[in-house]
Amino acid sequence: MTFAVQAECADTRARTGVLSTDHGEIRTPIFIPVGTVGSVKGVSPRALIGDVRAQIILSNTYHLYLRPGRDVIREAGGLHPFMAWDGPILTDSGGFQVFSLTELRDITEEGVRFQSHLDGSAHMFTPESVVDIQRDIGSDIMMVLDECPPADVSESYARESNERTVRWAKRCKVRWEETEPLYGHDQALFPIVQGAVYPTVRRESARALMELDAPGYAIGGLSVGETADVMHDIVEVCDEELPREKPRYLMGVGTPANLIENVARGIDMFDCVMPTRNARNGMLFTTEGIVNIRNVKWKTCFEPIDPGLDHYAAQTFTKAYLRHLVIANEPLFMEIASIQNLAFYLWLMGEMWIAITEGSFAAWRNKWVEQVSRRL
Repeated sequence: MTFAVQAECADTRARTGVLSTDHGEIRTPIFIPVGTVGSVKGVSPRALIGDVRAQIILSNTYHLYLRPGRDVIREAGGLHPFMAWDGPILTDSGGFQVFSLTELRDITEEGVRFQSHLDGSAHMFTPESVVDIQRDIGSDIMMVLDECPPADVSESYARESNERTVRWAKRCKVRWEETEPLYGHDQALFPIVQGAVYPTVRRESARALMELDAPGYAIGGLSVGETADVMHDIVEVCDEELPREKPRYLMGVGTPANLIENVARGIDMFDCVMPTRNARNGMLFTTEGIVNIRNVKWKTCFEPIDPGLDHYAAQTFTKAYLRHLVIANEPLFMEIASIQNLAFYLWLMGEMWIAITEGSFAAWRNKWVEQVSRRL
């Protein structure tokens, strides 16, 4: 995997680049649709390519390990053919999911023992085993096992937790070097900067992980309860420490305004469940602002869902029809709304790419941070 910076904003830390993998090139900044169990909810691979224009998707090691299981995926020839997606795939190691179980897991230096949320069965994740599982999955970008503490932990615990995460990252790299890809394509391994809301710990984390000379770096443990201002401060700290020639991936973030503000702070890659989760709840992200499609005001609005986007659903269906579908609890609603929200997120990243390339990002940012947050 290679990464090349192409253009940089003179007034912010925003930049464009190309991330090259064996399954295709990714133009950054980029948003990654979340396909947790090998499926982006309600959206087919054909729609992901044609309507959403996704360049890479994310799946989750924890969930795929539990169901359908690594043996099934390996027999299928990896996740790419199993889910009929030929583009790049990134897998989260499952650390966030395991640590969110709280009452069902136990942390040791060896790894994490946990109970399945499906049936209560006992399992163990170690730095070595999550690399092995991701080898079976065959993702293009793999994540190390990390601990993701909540935002309100003490600085002493944040440091203790991060030091363990760094030790685990080193073990992951050793395992990655000891093993080979199973399906004939390269797999890159990204370490994850942790440290909660403490700048000193974040700097310690970034500096220690840079010794691994990884092809890219993730920033985890944000959007877990801290304010947007704190998030921005921590991202700026990480931007100061991480190498500019490597891609930066901000995990689990976030709103359209979050994307704009963090691109301005040097982030290249994002993922979040918000577009599809909010779609299922009736919230649409559009080029005109945020729409609560359940609102009665849309009952007789026969305008396109989003006149600013050119994909099929945005131009073909009206707000009135979409409101009818959600009120009637029709499954088609989830498909249309999910495609709209994901297409908007990818459109937003594309507009940032254009603005950075043309040297107008700072002015573009001032307009669109407000526009994408406006409620209609």
